[in-house]
Amino acid sequence: MSNIQKAFSNGKAFIAFLTCGDPDLETTAAAVRAAVNGGADLIELGIPFSDPTAEGPVIQGANLRALRGGVTTDKIFAFVKELRKDVSVPLVFMTYANVVFSYGTERFAAACREIGIDGLILPDVPYEEKGDFLPACRQYGIELISLIAPTSENRIAKIAKDAEGFLYIVSSLGVTGMRSEIQTDLSAIVAAVRQNTTIPCAIGFGISTPAQAKKMAGLADGVIVGSAIVKLLEKHGKEAPPYIADYVRSMKDAIR
Repeated sequence: MSNIQKAFSNGKAFIAFLTCGDPDLETTAAAVRAAVNGGADLIELGIPFSDPTAEGPVIQGANLRALRGGVTTDKIFAFVKELRKDVSVPLVFMTYANVVFSYGTERFAAACREIGIDGLILPDVPYEEKGDFLPACRQYGIELISLIAPTSENRIAKIAKDAEGFLYIVSSLGVTGMRSEIQTDLSAIVAAVRQNTTIPCAIGFGISTPAQAKKMAGLADGVIVGSAIVKLLEKHGKEAPPYIADYVRSMKDAIR
């Protein structure tokens, strides 16, 4: 069982997303620890990019704040290395193909292994183009996590069969952000996934309330929450970590 899959071994997994460097890396470190103390089973760390196509206004804003604050990929690598001294839950990077390409794909994967990153999510890389990144990830033991969107219908079986770590099921079309309700027929997508793999699946995009989390956890093995946590950072800045711990606790309690 991979480190990532261990996150799903104690019941339903709660996955928290944070943008590195929003408002600064010191606060991100405190926010990660707060999320873990609140019960997060896995942390997604966003490496900021100037044109984050999958993101709605909340996470776009976080990207811009982090970049304005001078965060770089190298600074994030150093920050994760430090974080790993006391944070043992699985950590995955979420970023864009361009960030990895410009750093050098193999160099990026090697650095991930060195600092203790378990997986990588690239939302702008379609399944058919995974081959640009897979060899380097495999070489360094980094699991390349695939996304399944409501539009993936006829490709679900193929994507699921090749999946590593966990499958990220995108709840709704469009960009990340909080939604009052989720319309997609997710049970059909999850059923198609289950027919083709035993790898856990988690639902993300648009989940912000305990009631939504509970409903989604009834379908999948875990839930992913980003915008609602980033919004707390936007509102409270450096004072956000205690609010994040309380919020994550309420979400984790809802899916137990």
